[in-house]
Amino acid sequence: MSDSSPATGPSCAGEFRVVAGPDAAGQRVDRFLAEAIGTLSRSRVKSLIVEGQASRDSVPLRDPAEPVRAGACYTLRRPAPTPAQPVAQAIPFAILFEDADLIVLDKPAGLVVHPAPGNEDGTLVNALLAHCGDTLPGIGGERRPGIVHRLDKDTSGVMVVAKTEAALATLGAAFAARDLNRAYLALCWGLAAPSAGEIEGPIGRDPRDRKRMAMVARGGKPALTRYRTLRAWGASVSLLECRLATGRTHQIRVHLAHRGHPLVGDPVYLRRIPAAARGLPEPTRGMLLDFPRQALHAAELGFRHPRTGQPLSFTTPIPPDMAALIAALDMPA
Repeated sequence: MSDSSPATGPSCAGEFRVVAGPDAAGQRVDRFLAEAIGTLSRSRVKSLIVEGQASRDSVPLRDPAEPVRAGACYTLRRPAPTPAQPVAQAIPFAILFEDADLIVLDKPAGLVVHPAPGNEDGTLVNALLAHCGDTLPGIGGERRPGIVHRLDKDTSGVMVVAKTEAALATLGAAFAARDLNRAYLALCWGLAAPSAGEIEGPIGRDPRDRKRMAMVARGGKPALTRYRTLRAWGASVSLLECRLATGRTHQIRVHLAHRGHPLVGDPVYLRRIPAAARGLPEPTRGMLLDFPRQALHAAELGFRHPRTGQPLSFTTPIPPDMAALIAALDMPA
């Protein structure tokens, strides 16, 4: 590194700059920057590069393995640290039931449940903190809601959230034992055969794409989805009710896609225009092909109250965007 200018920084807002000398040419850029900066690990530098926080001569840099170019000026930005605890944010959501132990809500599509890299705020947890304020007893000594189960960002529907440690433990055990009633509505491509039945098969990480789940021969977790057809529009589109005997990541989406009936609008498991779309007239065909999320709605949730044992049951209507698709399908050709 003797022929590279020393890293300057953070010169402003956590920004480091270094000019690569001749000896650095050909090195991996993440290793080069980690050594030049000296205060960040290589793994941290790599993640910052992947997140789009690096540039070479003002050109965005995304590949941590890119070879260093001698004489180039490299910049790495380190964002300000985010608060250890989520902050309260006033985000609207529909409440179906609330008492001292729990909240049952209708989550809108597009709302992430829990803060995570890339979604540090603007989540359901942030919204719940704002809604509950100081009335939230908290979990594990912290003022935070207990997320019993999750819905994908773009899945809408009914959820239950615990307010107390005791409620979280009891509800969590009920979900783990499947001692509850939960139903989803799914618009999928094609006509399921048989019209009602089960899809069973272990689900794990797709060995060809680690960002996806898949039915796998080895290493997956057992998964069982029960379904029945509520409506069908020829052989083009079906409205299914799905009930989960297990709760694996993306379970309904993976099982239906494996059967050749991916969800309308699914950005992960619908990889090409389905043949079933050919039988639809325009503009209905275009509406379904352009639907911006997976057409999946958690319509029903029933469980026993964690403190009183009273049976509770909640249903949420199909959201307006999915209802608009159904209305389009119902229009005469």
